[in-house]
Amino acid sequence: MKRGIKLIGALSLATVLLYGCDKAGTSTTTGESASKEVKQGDLNVAFVFTDSVINKYDYFKAKSEELTEKGKKFEGDLQGRANGFQQEVQTFQQTGGNMTVNQQRAKQEELSKKEQNLMTYRDNLMQELSADEAALYSEVYDRVQKYLKSYAESNDLDVILSYTRGGAVWYANDAIDLTTSVIEGLNKEYTSAPADTAK
Repeated sequence: MKRGIKLIGALSLATVLLYGCDKAGTSTTTGESASKEVKQGDLNVAFVFTDSVINKYDYFKAKSEELTEKGKKFEGDLQGRANGFQQEVQTFQQTGGNMTVNQQRAKQEELSKKEQNLMTYRDNLMQELSADEAALYSEVYDRVQKYLKSYAESNDLDVILSYTRGGAVWYANDAIDLTTSVIEGLNKEYTSAPADTAK
């Protein structure tokens, strides 16, 4: 039974491959759907190491440092509030025996509310940092994509692939690696831009 299923699977795969090869041999890109007609085998393809482009992009490094500083500031503020709360709890533990039962209950409720507020504040800070990080990555990817589009047009490239470990590309010839050139171009564009547009 298993052998029969494997045979059917193999035949199905062969049919798909044959159909795909047949279609690939006869299809051409029409002028309506692309800016220029590209014949099969005439594609100019190159790639970049995505992680390197992002991590060595000066704009990304500058904004990441700003985000790190913001995170440190948040952490310091949160730590200060947590220390203040901890001190208040210790004071209550030391002096709570001198209070009436109603005063103790009221203080416990107050401390419980302060603890909850502190946790909410911490969660809000984490959400803000997470949103800032997501916005930064989105902006950087948009900038890189825009630059790669103009780079491709200037260098007569039809496709620029994103090369990441474990991604769709398992091998590419180093001769079509644009990573260094793209990083240099992005950084040059960033440093030459007016200060107000580089933000």
